Amino acid sequence: MVQPRLLLPDSPALIAGFGRGTLLTPDGELFTGSALEIGRRLRDMPPPMVVHAPATAKRLGIGAFPACDLLELFAFCQPARPAAPTPRGLAIALDRDPPADDEAMAALLPDLATALLRHLAAGRNAPLNRDAAALAAKLGADGNWPWADSILAALGQQARPSLDPLKVWRRLPDWEEAAPPPPPSAHPVTSADARRRLAEILGEGAEQRPQQSDYASAAAAAFEARATRGAPNLVLAEAGTGTGKTLGYVAPASLWAERNGAPVWISTFTRNLQRQIDQETARLYPEPAERRRRIVVRKGRENYLCLLNMEEAVGAAGMAGALLPLALVARWALATRDGDLMGGDFPGWLTELFGPHAVWPLADRRGECIHSACGHYKQCFVEHSIRRARGATLVIANHALVMVQAALGGGEDGRPLRLVFDEGHHLFDAADAAFSADMTGAEAAELRRWLLGAEGGRSRARGLSRRLEDLVGDRPDLLLPLEEALQAARALPAPGWPNRLSDGEDPRTTAEGFLQAVRRQVLARAKDEEAGYGIECDIHPLPEPVAEAASILAESLTRLKTPLQSLHDRLAARLEDEAEELEVGDRIRIEAACRGLERRALMPLTAWTAMLGTLSAPPRAPGTRPDYVDWFALDRREGREVDCGMHRHHLDPTQPFAMAVAAPAHGLLITSATLRDETGSGEDDPEAAWRAAEARTGAAHLPSPAIRAAVASPFDYATRTRAFVVEDVSKTDPAQIASAYRALFTASGGGALGLFTAVRRLRDVQSRIAQPLAERGIPLYAQHVDAMDNATLVDVFRAEEAACLLGTDAMRDGVDVPGRSLRLLVFDRVPWPRPSILHRERRTHLSEGQPKSYDDAIARHRLRQAFGRLIRRADDKGVFILLDRSCPSRLMAGLPPGVVVRRLGLRDAVAETRAFLDEAPATP
Repeated sequence: MVQPRLLLPDSPALIAGFGRGTLLTPDGELFTGSALEIGRRLRDMPPPMVVHAPATAKRLGIGAFPACDLLELFAFCQPARPAAPTPRGLAIALDRDPPADDEAMAALLPDLATALLRHLAAGRNAPLNRDAAALAAKLGADGNWPWADSILAALGQQARPSLDPLKVWRRLPDWEEAAPPPPPSAHPVTSADARRRLAEILGEGAEQRPQQSDYASAAAAAFEARATRGAPNLVLAEAGTGTGKTLGYVAPASLWAERNGAPVWISTFTRNLQRQIDQETARLYPEPAERRRRIVVRKGRENYLCLLNMEEAVGAAGMAGALLPLALVARWALATRDGDLMGGDFPGWLTELFGPHAVWPLADRRGECIHSACGHYKQCFVEHSIRRARGATLVIANHALVMVQAALGGGEDGRPLRLVFDEGHHLFDAADAAFSADMTGAEAAELRRWLLGAEGGRSRARGLSRRLEDLVGDRPDLLLPLEEALQAARALPAPGWPNRLSDGEDPRTTAEGFLQAVRRQVLARAKDEEAGYGIECDIHPLPEPVAEAASILAESLTRLKTPLQSLHDRLAARLEDEAEELEVGDRIRIEAACRGLERRALMPLTAWTAMLGTLSAPPRAPGTRPDYVDWFALDRREGREVDCGMHRHHLDPTQPFAMAVAAPAHGLLITSATLRDETGSGEDDPEAAWRAAEARTGAAHLPSPAIRAAVASPFDYATRTRAFVVEDVSKTDPAQIASAYRALFTASGGGALGLFTAVRRLRDVQSRIAQPLAERGIPLYAQHVDAMDNATLVDVFRAEEAACLLGTDAMRDGVDVPGRSLRLLVFDRVPWPRPSILHRERRTHLSEGQPKSYDDAIARHRLRQAFGRLIRRADDKGVFILLDRSCPSRLMAGLPPGVVVRRLGLRDAVAETRAFLDEAPATP
């Protein structure tokens, strides 16, 4: 068989530093110089070969320039394969040893391009590449893409340019409906069973970790047969970092699922952590096809590629700049495991290459899905994942999805019988978000958009009338309530409401009138009404104008809810009245319509009318414990008003969690490295620590006591870590904070994670230290600054040993970076809870008379979580630094046993950090 020739663009290779670069010409000439000189030389050369063109231009400090971006070639040739979007990260992804200097890296770029084209050539007859030539030809003809000729040469064929390859729904498989699964068996998993399964997963010759086996044994108790309705087998298991808890609970969970014919749902807090757990399961099912069948990742609809949105984007693919990103998404869509655009196997750096507008509109938008009315319903990624989950062994979800579906009576996936909540310390916060209600301008305007559809602007939002037109037809019993509802929906905030609200213009709708009244009360009573961030105030005493506006709005919402409820009930009645006449497709569409009306309209309207109704009730007597906490808030972003309204949260959100999620299940494992609050002061009360854990996880609201288990970390923290509190840096002086970060990051030579309690301070520090660090060869990345998702930022940080990363809460809890890539962690200040009205009420009523201890426990827990990022395996070593001299010693006492916290000045902290990290590695 004739092998196709490989053809590389006649291009130089460029590696950029900050304000300087290294250029390798096609003739082999190597030049390193200033950005000015690099820019001058580029003007006389073909577009250079680079990795991440926008980042290259940014580092050089020059404008965007034409380039042959290897990331684009990688996304075309190896779609759905992960790679950190840097030269080093790409080299690692292609199994090359990354060079130590820029000169060698520049020489490697053509080799990486050759490797990608060879991979494509080797698979040119694979189904994935059936239409690759036509797509490349289209990109070359219409988009002048510099890699087009190289790809056509690698494929060994010429083709007519065509947009047909973008129509991926034509090649995606249909899902098939199956009979409802039979009820699961109730065969238990014993401790011995769990230990044996764990040994099988680890394989012969694996490192012996007694703590991991003990943990798996304890976790097995969650998979006993339930004895009493409403009383699940509940295990609270704290497993110190390094225990190996993921495989520890996967062992009994997978065994129970296999024995009993039902999936176990594993829930964690963030998408990044979902991906980490998914990667760990490769040890259980290493064969890809079996793993895809047995392991399913479930997320909310807004995370997935919407094929209807894709179809509309293909129709507009002739727009400037739209063709290439759409082509790379199409390539990925044919190779992806599950269609997850916001994580999983999607290259998150495509968003940074082409801008959010090129990718995010392709995802489903909340409430826009038309379910069975969609022409791509049978190929839908979401529907595929729902059906695969029913027959899976393990379903990896997140707390938000699990709780929202529980609040909806089980949702699309039904109620899981067995649940594992990893990162269980986040259950309180996750339940707080899931079981709350927000009657704000943004939420009300979103409901109006869902009901009325697009009112100007570019949007495919069809509105309720379009979504139901084939079900309603010309039936008066359905047309009348539909028309009444659409008329009543005009009481909700109209387009342009945020500007009218912030400018104080006259309201156009009754909802806007209420928002204006709330805004005036917040500005009058907030502690700092001139603050550039969100402000809030108590509801009572309620001024008459607010009460009057609330009463008018309540009547408007009732006029909207009544016809919607009638429409829902009459549609539902068709399922019974016309049971013998309805086609299967019509039945499915009616069920979906009723479900959408219930969840997207009736539920929020019920909550909002209840909230407005309480405004006319007498205020709660001081000192009495409320079931809910209500308040008014005015939200601001970067000094600009963006939303306003009324909020309602459960005082204790673990109560609805226990009733809606835990009680219906047969078994739950709630696990974390930091379930309990241990102060390390010598005065710990183990029983009190466990009671606090039960209160924060909802276990206290269940009838049967939880089984408690704790497994200590195997790591030698005393030897492998250092912890300092810097006492001569003012946390209120941005310049001092930035200088401290710069000095410490320089001392570590990179490999540093900087954590912040406020996005504003993170951005300020980033702007001050990015250039000085780059001049020292230390690249700096930052959450809320770089246009990458958190998972991609972590991938870059992991791949680049000299890089530093700045982040907030998600980085504090969601980073798993073993080795030298994370050797220093710097926290800007004590992470106290935000002093909000909601926190005030919980501090008062949930602290058992010790409000100071309540605050301490939250801050201590956050510091422990941050410290836990530092050591991920036995041979790691690292330094933890807090830049807050006001930190009480009692907070740092919660760090792992053996860690001695020292207070010193910045100069000494820098010197000791450098000396400790430069020490020759000792045998762990």
